[in-house]
Amino acid sequence: MDLLTALFDFKAMGIEVATGAMFVTLFLLLITGMPLAFVTLLVALIFALGWFGPMAVPLITSRIFSFVNSFVFVSVPMFVLMAAILDRSGIARDLFDAMRVVGGRLRGGIAIQTLLVAVVLAAMSGIIGGEVVLLGLLALPQMLRLGYDRRLAIGVCCAGGALGTMVPPSIVLIIYGLTASVSIGDLFTASFLPGVMLGLGMFTAVWWVARRLGLPTAEVPGGFRAYKGELVHAIPALLMPIFVIGTLRFGIATPTEVSVMAVAYALFVSGVIYRDLTLRDIWKAMIDTGVMTGAVLI
Repeated sequence: MDLLTALFDFKAMGIEVATGAMFVTLFLLLITGMPLAFVTLLVALIFALGWFGPMAVPLITSRIFSFVNSFVFVSVPMFVLMAAILDRSGIARDLFDAMRVVGGRLRGGIAIQTLLVAVVLAAMSGIIGGEVVLLGLLALPQMLRLGYDRRLAIGVCCAGGALGTMVPPSIVLIIYGLTASVSIGDLFTASFLPGVMLGLGMFTAVWWVARRLGLPTAEVPGGFRAYKGELVHAIPALLMPIFVIGTLRFGIATPTEVSVMAVAYALFVSGVIYRDLTLRDIWKAMIDTGVMTGAVLI
């Protein structure tokens, strides 16, 4: 017992050593392939017990309950449902086709086109994993077919998908706002410009690398006229980020209310305007939402 007390007496280590040990433990457990939720839970529990003693357990449970019981947390499954509906309806594919108007004439056009779609998808869903998968399915095969370096192609998809952490409505920002007791509406407003700046930085970097490597353009004969129909077709989807961010920016609704409105907008665009959403798709989107929300809660 004395040995265990000595091993887990993190106060004796000091805050600096204990923090370093926590991050090393986190890293070692992650590289074993253990799911992230269980890694963070295990590390948090061990170090909370070592720092605060047995009284940490009721503290953790009460904190979890107050966190999950927050009304603002309702926006998480709503935004996830919106993203799942958009995924099932094929809007991402329409956006990818429409963005050829911008990226078609540039060196590395497919990569730039992918980043543009990533920014729009980030402003629609705020989910990282689903966005990376979508970009990988849509853009990665085309980049590899045109002779793009494999590392560049995969890097563009992963980096573009990571924009979901910065561009509102980001699930990460909602979790952070709840944890730090900060206004989520203010976080969304403040993160928009840095998210756009990050996207522009990625465009510049990819364009520069594409010129150095002599990557091909993605231009299709016919110029703008060949893409005009696809661009017009994508306008309802492109208006969604403006709808979400504008509603928050001008204080028309709270983040929770906006999340429900965004689901209604996604259903209207997918089911009424595009008419490519079935009841089976909605059911699958709800199942996907349950799985994703469960992972976030854990």
